[in-house]
Amino acid sequence: MMNGSARSKSEILSFSDDDALINKKLPKELTLRIFSYLDVVSLCRCAQVSKGWNILALDGSNWQRIDLFDFQTDIEGPVVENISKRCGGFLKQLSLRGCQSVTDSALKTFAQNCRNIEELILYDCKKITDATAISVSKYAPKLHKIDVGSCQQITDNALKALSEGCPNLEHLTISWCDQISDNGLEALSKGCPKLKVLIAKGCALMTDESLVHIGANSSELQTLNLHSCSLMTDEGIQHIQQGCHQLSNLCLSGCTHLTDQSLIALANGCHELRTLEVASCSQFTDNGFQALARNCHKLERMDLEECVLITDSTLAHLAIGCPVLQKLSLSHCELITDEGIRHLGTSACATEHLQVIELDNCPLITDASLEHLMGCQCLQRIELYDCQLITRAGIRRLRTQLPDIKVHAYFAPVTPPPSVGGGRQRYCRCCVIL
Repeated sequence: MMNGSARSKSEILSFSDDDALINKKLPKELTLRIFSYLDVVSLCRCAQVSKGWNILALDGSNWQRIDLFDFQTDIEGPVVENISKRCGGFLKQLSLRGCQSVTDSALKTFAQNCRNIEELILYDCKKITDATAISVSKYAPKLHKIDVGSCQQITDNALKALSEGCPNLEHLTISWCDQISDNGLEALSKGCPKLKVLIAKGCALMTDESLVHIGANSSELQTLNLHSCSLMTDEGIQHIQQGCHQLSNLCLSGCTHLTDQSLIALANGCHELRTLEVASCSQFTDNGFQALARNCHKLERMDLEECVLITDSTLAHLAIGCPVLQKLSLSHCELITDEGIRHLGTSACATEHLQVIELDNCPLITDASLEHLMGCQCLQRIELYDCQLITRAGIRRLRTQLPDIKVHAYFAPVTPPPSVGGGRQRYCRCCVIL
């Protein structure tokens, strides 16, 4: 499969091969078109059928998109090099996710041969270094998406190289690349002004300075994931709202220094927000979410897990200000009560859009909350783990109104009553998925 160079279409269509009826009846152009829809495994199997099919199946035009994740334990440098020779300029998308044996040398050969590559996924390719980014920068100017997440030898030099050679870059994942700092983000934001997606989970060296540069240079940014970037403060979010007005997906989970000032800033400048994840941002209060709900009416998904200071007031404001809300996580928001769920259950979002609500470890929630949600005809799933005041009877009543809903609930052991004679009674735990 991996030897030789891509054949031209004229060469392909000139072979006179098998006497099989299908090859006589089916034009070679049509066979080639059919093969273009097959995955890697199917193409390789077709290549073994006959000489004619081998030529067609291994034509470079069929190998524009390759995902080798399923073969990650077998993929080594020579395989990648042979793929690049086979596909040449045809290849546009390559995923080597999890292929930990691939090295910089193989990817240099790949970049030299596949200069039209647009998407390159190298997640968890442990052996690659900045040298790969330098090769890509030199030979692949059309690149618009690259994922080097969990490639822990990647440093700021990789981002500087990409900024110099890949001006069309739109999508970058650098999650858990713990050597990347503000210097790399500065170079990237200045050299790649078309950046729309930045996934930077766990980049522990990034500070507000990175967000200063992103806010100043990345006006087209739509998705920003800063999960567990623990050095971020309200000042950095202020710069994002000033320059990234198209932002629609934002994850700040684990950024524990943030306060309501961040939510107020987002409310003032990021009115296109559709997804907001702020799990474990324990300093956020009702005031911040009130400001957000007042101005961000397009919110569809919100993760507020462990925002422990919010109360029913937050739900009252979301019910009014976020009419298209589809998914809401309130797990470990221990001040939420049935009254808050009542606001939510009678809102426009609940009756027309709400699909998932997570209420794990909300100790004040009772069966009354389930009754408030019975009118949510779009509701598909509800999480109720460790909601001690929820009963099986309440869940059954909910299911009579919403028969297709999935309910995940956990019932802790009942405190055993005193027994005569000191005998010990056994009580079991029960987890139900209805």
